[in-house]
This record gives sequence, C-alpha cells and structure tokens, in this order.
Amino acid sequence: MDADKNVSVVREGFLVKRGHVVHNWKARWFVLTPDKLLYYKYEGGKRDSCQRGKILLKDCEITCPFLEYENRPLVFKLQTKHGVEHFLEACSREERDDWAGDITAAIHKLEANHDETATEQQEPAGTQFHNLSKVLDSMYDVHSGIKMSNHVEQGSTYSNCFSGSAVVDWLVFMQLALTRVEAVTLASALLEEGLLRTVGQKSVEALRTAGLSEQFMDDSTALYSFPQSLKKRGSVKAETSLSAMELSGRVVKRGYLLKQGHRRKNWKVRLFVLRSEPSFLHYYDPTKDDISPAGGFALRGCLVSSLEDNGVPSGVKGNIQGNLFKIITQSDTHYFIQAPTHQEKMDWIDAIREGTTSSS
Repeated sequence: MDADKNVSVVREGFLVKRGHVVHNWKARWFVLTPDKLLYYKYEGGKRDSCQRGKILLKDCEITCPFLEYENRPLVFKLQTKHGVEHFLEACSREERDDWAGDITAAIHKLEANHDETATEQQEPAGTQFHNLSKVLDSMYDVHSGIKMSNHVEQGSTYSNCFSGSAVVDWLVFMQLALTRVEAVTLASALLEEGLLRTVGQKSVEALRTAGLSEQFMDDSTALYSFPQSLKKRGSVKAETSLSAMELSGRVVKRGYLLKQGHRRKNWKVRLFVLRSEPSFLHYYDPTKDDISPAGGFALRGCLVSSLEDNGVPSGVKGNIQGNLFKIITQSDTHYFIQAPTHQEKMDWIDAIREGTTSSS
C-alpha cells in the first residue's frame, strides 16, 4: 500500500537520479509533497506503485545549479540533514529551476513552521565589489573554470566557447553571485571591460542593442568566449559533421518521454529535443548525456497522430499507462511515444505538427 495517497502533490515528473552505490544515472518518476520527495521506478511505461525511495526535506540543503558533472549542466544537488547527497537532473534549465524553486520553497516552509522566530539574514549582494580580473582568472581555471566546447549557431560551428546560460550557472554555482539577475550584471561588467567577448550573431546583437545592465544574455543559444589575448587553454577543435546541421536549429521544446524500442519493443525514458530551422526531433539516452543523440529524424513529411487510451493499438507492446501518440517519418519508420500526462501529449503533438508544416 502507498501510505501517501492523501498527501497533496506539489509537483511530479521525470528526473534522472545518480545511484548511491553504483554511480549510474537512472530516470525515475519523482513526486514532491510538502515535506518529502518520493521517487518511483517506471517499468514498461507504467509507474511502479511501490516507492523506491524518499528524501525528507526538513533541514535539507539544495545546490542549484550543481556544475561538477562536465556533461550534465542541468543537475541540482540535495543534501539531507544527515549529509546524504542526492544528484538529480532535469530535462531543461527551466524545469531544473522550477523543481529547485518548489523544493526550496518547501524547505523554507518547513523551517518557518519549525521556528517562527528564526529569521535568516542574508548578506547584501556584493557584485560591485568583485575584482573582475580575479573572476576572469577563476573562470579560466583549467580544473574549476567554465568548460569550453563547440557550439553551432545558424549552421556555423564555433569552437572554444560557452553559452550565456552556462556563464550564469557557473557564477551562481561558484557563489560569485547569489541570483541569476546578479550573475547577469556581473557578466555584463566582464563583457564591458573586454574580459569576455561575443561569439556569433545573437550575443553581438544583444550587446549592440541592450542597455548597460542587460548587455549579457542568460540564454543557452547566445555564445561567448574569452578574449583573443588569453592563451589557448586546452582548445577544442571545431568538427563539422552531418549532425552539425541537424543540431543547429533553435530548440523549441525539451522533455522526458517514453519511447518504444524498434526491435525489443521495450519502453525506455528518453530526453526528446525538438528543433526548428531545420526542423528535427532528436532523442537522447538520459543515463548518458545530451550531447550525442541516440537517434532522430527530420520532421519534414512526418505524420503525427494521437492514439486512444482504450485498448492497445497494433504495434504497441507491454504494460502501458496511456497518453500515447505515434509519429510516422517520411521513410515510413513508426515511432510509438508515451507522455507522462494528457496535457504534455497534446503539447508535443502541437509542437511536432508545427515543425512538420514549417519545414515543408
């Protein structure tokens, strides 16, 4: 029996969790209640009724973003009052920050209930006192600095750069800024002093048109790099490959969905990323990373249809929850996909349909 049937649910959805003993990453279904975070296994496209674990939120500490995993910028860390660490990864920055916001609010509420009189004094933000060249040195540090990689913008590949969001994440994680807003102000100051430079169209345009405080973009598609005067640090060679064009589109939607395998017909949680111009749908194995897709296809000429929840459609195997839809590609490959909720199913179908029309 699940003892938590009557507890109010603040939020629920897929997160990828790192195992305690074996440090592998597994997708789990998480349910946030006012005082704990419960997680369940998702087997064959259905949530286990049996709870796999719970994290009591009272006296927990949250670190968001947590940037010590090089290929996983969307992780946040929860540390319980007994010092047990839980590493959880969301499907997008928005999702990560929403989960972290709701968990933080629950922790604060538990604190307030515990001691009405305790008021925490926070130090005033000290952005203006930062020594900018020291911040640059920290960012440039080989071990704890910001990671440089190749990025594609509008079909061009840029090497040795990073996104605006990655800079903001790093400044918050390193506690050089308390909030994202403060981090943007600090990054704008670095930009103004020539300690960072714009790369590609989006960031150049923002610098040209914005006011002084908004010169820097907290955006995962706006690119920046270190000034040319700094020596190359472990530079990354730009590689152009077939997928560079596929992966160059603007990200329209990201989320965890269940996909039926083509051969074994088993259901697995995958991170789906929908891009436009050019319109492609890629999916990634969330236990690995979101850099190399496990598969994907162009949306041009695709047909997407919602499947009814009564009865099991032909071609579908296993114990399914519902919220099914089907995509038939131009090359007549059939993809069966399940969303966690009816609303998410409809949102994905609409977004994919839009992609099929905009790319034709």
